[in-house]
Amino acid sequence: MKRRLGRIRTVATIAVAWGVLAGGGAAVATRAAAADGFTQTAPVRLARGVTYTEFRKTLPRGIVHGHLLTVDLSDPAVSVDLLHPSAVAARAPVSELADDRDALAAVNGDFFNISEAQHPGVEVTGSSVGPAVSSGRQLKGAVPDGQRFGPTLPPGATTKDVLGVGYDHRARLDRLTLRGTVRSRTGSWPLRGLNQYALPEGGIGAYTARWGEVSRERAVCGTDTDRAAGCDTDAVEVTIRGGRVVETADRPGAGAIEPGSVVLVGREQGARRLRALHIGERVRISHRLVGRLPGRLHCAVGGFPVLRAGRPAPGLDTVAVTMRTSAGIADRGRTLLLMALDGAKGRHQTGLTVRELAGLMAGLGARDAVDLDGGGSSTFVTQDADGDAQVRNHPTVERERPVANAVGVFADE
Repeated sequence: MKRRLGRIRTVATIAVAWGVLAGGGAAVATRAAAADGFTQTAPVRLARGVTYTEFRKTLPRGIVHGHLLTVDLSDPAVSVDLLHPSAVAARAPVSELADDRDALAAVNGDFFNISEAQHPGVEVTGSSVGPAVSSGRQLKGAVPDGQRFGPTLPPGATTKDVLGVGYDHRARLDRLTLRGTVRSRTGSWPLRGLNQYALPEGGIGAYTARWGEVSRERAVCGTDTDRAAGCDTDAVEVTIRGGRVVETADRPGAGAIEPGSVVLVGREQGARRLRALHIGERVRISHRLVGRLPGRLHCAVGGFPVLRAGRPAPGLDTVAVTMRTSAGIADRGRTLLLMALDGAKGRHQTGLTVRELAGLMAGLGARDAVDLDGGGSSTFVTQDADGDAQVRNHPTVERERPVANAVGVFADE
């Protein structure tokens, strides 16, 4: 039986803490709502440990309207996980992902491979940029920094950055690096990719059944610094089944990968190494995502940090204004804040710059926060009274955009 939610109601304005939005200092001050131009509805309990509110902030250029979910991770009835389609190289609307898992609420997740205008004829994978971990399963690694989609990374950030929730029920910012090896009688080589739409130059990547049926050709397009660079013709694909080489090809292929099989794709030096393998040769492949912090992650989603220890990250963009989705951490990891702006047209509404987003998340109480995919991808859903996922915000696109993954919230009562 699906959980049922009470009707969400708008109530009187209350005062909240609000950080400095438009550049400058990072201090957060509590002010009267009228002075700040900030209003917020009273929290509505969606389930034990989970509340929902809406807020508005008046800026000179318009009104910022957002939706906020506050999740008490210390409550044993509450959990968070990464929602994703059946394949890494696939997309689905957030509401569909939430319904499939019967999630109480969800917001869209990481940036993803959304177009290939620079590479005519190359299939768009829909795969996310950063690492992905769901229910403890390590689904994929991070593409090179220069191959990402989304706003320019601020100084010090990388595609390996994630927001994760550990088995200790604490949220944290971390950085997941792929550690892997391909071993055969001819040598031992580092594995540089796992189910990624782009491989590092000279690298070897592994693709499992989780990748899906989409072509793996995109893996050898672009360079470590230029996503739009051409596709490499010096590439090899090798299929490993039962621990032995069963097939080789001189270019990446497409189609489903059998469960238990691994397809290796190499480019440049990686291709030359794979050419040394022969049909029937035994090959051992190992891989795991390693974080900087101790403790195993139950889930992780890619996103670059905009707020650390209550202060905006240096070098955040102060120009581009768009709808934003963000995840914040408070109370030493015990509280998770999920926020998405509203893109309703014709209501004098506006978005935020990345720098302003950092100020907003600090004002909402976060000590750390990441920027997730925004613009037409920004989606905020909660279950309605019938237990079906309902989009609460107004995405800027005409229809709910299919995305690579989402952050889902669950509550067992």
